[in-house]
Amino acid sequence: MPEMSDAEFTRLYGEWAARTPADAGAFFAEYSGTWWVAGGWSIEAYTGVPRPHEDMDIGVLRAEFAELRRHLRGRLDAWTPTYGTLTPLLPDDRPDAAADDVLPEGCAQLWTRADAASRWEFDILLSPGDAQTWVYKRDPVVRMPMSDALWERDGVHYLRPEIQLLYKAKGDRAKDRDDLAAVMPRLSDERRSWLVDALARTAPQHPWLELLDER
Repeated sequence: MPEMSDAEFTRLYGEWAARTPADAGAFFAEYSGTWWVAGGWSIEAYTGVPRPHEDMDIGVLRAEFAELRRHLRGRLDAWTPTYGTLTPLLPDDRPDAAADDVLPEGCAQLWTRADAASRWEFDILLSPGDAQTWVYKRDPVVRMPMSDALWERDGVHYLRPEIQLLYKAKGDRAKDRDDLAAVMPRLSDERRSWLVDALARTAPQHPWLELLDER
């Protein structure tokens, strides 16, 4: 989606419900695939530092797309946000097909809501990899065992902060730098080194590399 103010976004696309990780845990409790809380909520859960939230990001495996659709059916409608355009993913449109056979080219997420009169519920991010291995979507060489990529609290799995910061580095917005500042003092040397190596490979001139070296 193009960058725009919160007010302009809401005017064009509608509001997001104020969902929490507990809400996500309840909704995905019976989901048979792999899922996790990502985005700002994963940062806040790790640091304990409150921050604003625009939506609820949920990571799932792109390879388990058909399972996801079975879980959503009868619960939430899915829409594909691609290049500023929202298109409904109809439940009966090839429900057992792989993501690449159904989604528009370049689509890597789904917005979900109960109906047209309702707020958006979950922003579902379709991740490469499989149940054993997390893979970075911008460079498949960057990967980690799924057991290391996720951590758990109260039955909810969260994406590790160093991975979330790798995603956030691309935007380098004020809120991303705030998240970096909140995470850095709490990150182990091993996990900080992983982030430095991943960032050096994928964005060797990134200004965060200097900040991470200053710790």
